[in-house]
Amino acid sequence: MPDFLSRFGQRDSHGVAYFSTVRSGLIVALLSIGTLIGALVAAPVADKIGRKHSISFWSVIVSIGFVVQIASVTAWYQVMIGRFITGLGVGALSLLVPMYQSESAPPWVRGALVSTYQLFITMGIFLAACFNFGTVKHQANNSSSWRIVIGLGWLWAIILGFGIQLFPETPRYDYRHGNVQRATQTLCKIYGASENHWSIRVQLEEIESKLKAESQLKVGPVQEFIDMFRAPRMAYRIAIGVALQALQQLTGANYFFYYGTTIFKSVDINSYVTQIILNTINFGVTFIGLYLVEHYGRRKSLIAGSVWMFVCFLIFASVGHFSLDRNNPQNTRGAGIALIVFACLFILGFATTWGPMIWTIMSEIYPSRYRAKAMSLATASNWTWNFLIAFFTPFITKAIDFRYGYVFAGCNILAAAVVYLFVIEGQGRTLEEIDTMYLEGVLAWKSSKWIPPPPDQMAHIRRKAGTELTSDHHEKDGAVHNGEGANNEVSHHEAV
Repeated sequence: MPDFLSRFGQRDSHGVAYFSTVRSGLIVALLSIGTLIGALVAAPVADKIGRKHSISFWSVIVSIGFVVQIASVTAWYQVMIGRFITGLGVGALSLLVPMYQSESAPPWVRGALVSTYQLFITMGIFLAACFNFGTVKHQANNSSSWRIVIGLGWLWAIILGFGIQLFPETPRYDYRHGNVQRATQTLCKIYGASENHWSIRVQLEEIESKLKAESQLKVGPVQEFIDMFRAPRMAYRIAIGVALQALQQLTGANYFFYYGTTIFKSVDINSYVTQIILNTINFGVTFIGLYLVEHYGRRKSLIAGSVWMFVCFLIFASVGHFSLDRNNPQNTRGAGIALIVFACLFILGFATTWGPMIWTIMSEIYPSRYRAKAMSLATASNWTWNFLIAFFTPFITKAIDFRYGYVFAGCNILAAAVVYLFVIEGQGRTLEEIDTMYLEGVLAWKSSKWIPPPPDQMAHIRRKAGTELTSDHHEKDGAVHNGEGANNEVSHHEAV
């Protein structure tokens, strides 16, 4: 935007304003550094004051970051600091919102519900592209062009920060902190069932059995982190989560979203219009992802999405490097149109699979005791790679131009392999069933056919895994597993 560029850019020898790769990289990427820190800090805060109150608190932090940015006059580093503060809140909320959704949702809609997190991210990006186009068209030469766009962020922070207070705390958090009746009432509202309904009783038994296992050990926060990595199969699951979040960024989606205006300016198409086109597709097709995640499952959808994006990037990079006249792009308009088409096709693949579904997997592969901490590490991985791609992309594209796409193409093949070998299918499973599958060592490619054992055997599995302690000392053998709801929970409670 002309006003933003003249205020915060640098001047060349002719007095023309421009952004160096370092300055533009820092302004874009400092938000990601903030999100990395926010994601790590949010976990202990959420465990201490609750999920919904944490969401309100971090919404305030986001709003403060907006104030710092809007108050900037000519200091580019103030914009950068404001984005860092905003990032603290955004990173925390990127952990808390999916966590709140997953801890509240019934199993049969959990995948689609958590995927709406990504859906509304895409809506936000789409609206931002529209607001950018509108303000630069009508307010190009004054600060309203960029201050209005940033200021509109307050609206969403207010809706989230105040709106979440109209909802109950998650039933799992309430139960863990002694609010059993409130947790029961919340489950009844969510399931649309009475307190004595079978599904409500099973969920409460599952939550109670997990809580009993966790309550046997009272340790400090540092020891809790150490114990998390020592817990059965937790280091393995954390590694999967960290890898998946890194690979979500390495699919290459933000290559288009962060630098799309620069890339497509080279093909002589209005960059603001191009961003609206890309983000309209990104938002619209995410609805398809809500259908895919519950009808075709996580694994098939993610693998298919990886292959789709691999092909798109392969063609995109080849056309950009070998066919496009990068010095005079108007001479190869056909190649430029091809770049736009395959960028759109790539976004179709990303927005229906890896965009929403990774957040679904993150919210369901960890047991309740470690969910906040493990999700914070995985989310921090996402924001770390977000920063690295945002900061280094200008330097890399300057050095190797469109061949950068081959790097992302290779990462998409790696992503497909990781999903096939390590990600368990969670479609239609409760959170506790998924926990059991990981502890049993169920092979990922056979996980969709896994059948949960009977409740009494599930209780036995939990005890042998060391995740549930009981007064019954007669069971001395068995495989290392973890499970869901047990028939013996009442007698166990009385014994304790």
